[in-house]
Amino acid sequence: MHGEAPVSEFPFAAVVGLAELKTALLLNAIHPRIGGVLISGPRGSAKSTLARALAAILPDDGEGRRPPFVTLPLGASEERLTGSLDLQRVLAEREAAFQPGLLAKAHGGVLYVDEVNLLPDTLVDLLLDVAASGTNVVERDGVSHSHPARFRLIGTMNPDEGELRPQLLDRFGLCLEQHASVSVEERIAIVQQREAFDRDPQGYVARHAEAQVALTQRIRRAQSALAEIVSEAWVYEHIALGCQEAGVEGLRADVTWHRAAQAHAAWRGAAAVAREDLDIVEPWVLAHRRTSPPAQEPGKLSAHNPPPPPSSGTPPASSGPVGPGGDTAGSSGQGQWGAMPPVAQKSVSVPAPSLSDMIAHERGSDCARASQAPAVVRRRGHQRRSYLASPRPDWFATVAANHGRWPWRRLEHRKTQAAPPTVHLVLLDTSASTLGRQLLGQAKGLVEQLARQAYAAREQMAVLGFGNDGVTPILLRRRAPKALRERLDNADGGGGTPLRQVVAQAARLIRQWRRQEADLRIRTYLITDGRTRQSLAGLPALGDCLVVDTEQGAVKRGRGETIAEQLGARYCRLPLPAGRSRPGGQA
Repeated sequence: MHGEAPVSEFPFAAVVGLAELKTALLLNAIHPRIGGVLISGPRGSAKSTLARALAAILPDDGEGRRPPFVTLPLGASEERLTGSLDLQRVLAEREAAFQPGLLAKAHGGVLYVDEVNLLPDTLVDLLLDVAASGTNVVERDGVSHSHPARFRLIGTMNPDEGELRPQLLDRFGLCLEQHASVSVEERIAIVQQREAFDRDPQGYVARHAEAQVALTQRIRRAQSALAEIVSEAWVYEHIALGCQEAGVEGLRADVTWHRAAQAHAAWRGAAAVAREDLDIVEPWVLAHRRTSPPAQEPGKLSAHNPPPPPSSGTPPASSGPVGPGGDTAGSSGQGQWGAMPPVAQKSVSVPAPSLSDMIAHERGSDCARASQAPAVVRRRGHQRRSYLASPRPDWFATVAANHGRWPWRRLEHRKTQAAPPTVHLVLLDTSASTLGRQLLGQAKGLVEQLARQAYAAREQMAVLGFGNDGVTPILLRRRAPKALRERLDNADGGGGTPLRQVVAQAARLIRQWRRQEADLRIRTYLITDGRTRQSLAGLPALGDCLVVDTEQGAVKRGRGETIAEQLGARYCRLPLPAGRSRPGGQA
């Protein structure tokens, strides 16, 4: 309505705490080619507040125009993001013209992507490409167009909703993880500041105007000085050694580390990059790229340097629910396996069954259906289901092809995808009960064979190990690797069998992936000996799922088939290595 006051955003300078996150956002504002900032944290940790507040302190474009703040909605299409043909202008003026997208609108300002981990991978990859290059190139719908798109990219995500794939995670320049724990003093200060803002937004903003202007001027000075920052030879050597020690892949981390250090030196008003600049930005650059654990001080514990396991005489207490027979949810039913230290067991070669044949075998052989759940793979004697969709009209391409003439002489159609992408999700039991008779090694050998076939088919794969009373990613979702043995051999066995935990985590991953790609085909393989008393009652089904039973003892509990029935999955026994027979003389 006319005369309404503009909505006031909470001032950047007034946000309590979050010093590291503020600094990272400021550095990306000074040097947008850092590639954006990814903020991972729980709800209510001021991620969105800081992102919106940053746009208000950015310097103007020199002509008095304020930098824009653009939000990319989850349901946005590629055309909405990059721009496309202006259909209205074509129909009205019979002229092919470009309709700018969100990337063009964000030029010079901030592009904010909330829940970036839920966006389709194609969109994330596209916006990261543009953020790194500063130029958006559109070759689509009869339009060939490019325009500058230099913006500060800020992505936020809640890790409870799932992670970004490693290939996309690496594309973000800096990554910071916000923890849910806040001191009592900070909680009080945050509530007091928020109440003061809500009572009088304009007055609150006016009281912080001087601090906001000071930040804007400092950003402008740092931007002007950035090109003059000097980096001596030792700086490049320090970065190279640090990246090598962290085991990062490629050189993106080296380039980003140097750019971030330059921006921090400019922010300090220094003429050259110093050790403090390198040290401050190092964790933000390497946190999401590191494959080797950081060096730890003696006696200092971390996620990579956990405390030693308790001795066998003092089994750890379990906080899990009590299952039937008095076992805790983490117990394998075979004694207190959780008291044993992890044990290495290398892969053992097993026959190479076909991915389809493993599921399609009829009852009476090693593989059988444990339920009447519908299968999405080919059964013998049946045709493979066709995924070719009916062609849909492409109205933009049709208008462009007919040059605005009416009636249309030619109708263009969208290209159809021959088949949706496929992901093989493997849940590998690495508990202590799988260590006997080389069961874990044989299971690893099977996973290796599956990886080879998925690699040949250009399909994707993810592997989660569950044992030692926890779930550990062995392979995050990616194109199936040509060789997986080294990763598998590094997965130690031991501890209890957290079956409910891994099934619940797999269900969350499947739900997240399908939100990103609705037509994604996901095949889940649960490879376990079934040595657990945990029930799967109340957990969601995993869809197209195969339970591979690795149990080979003379006395069988037969839990594998029960687990398959509870999941509505197919059932299959682990193929044996050459020259080995099952107990009791079974083949």
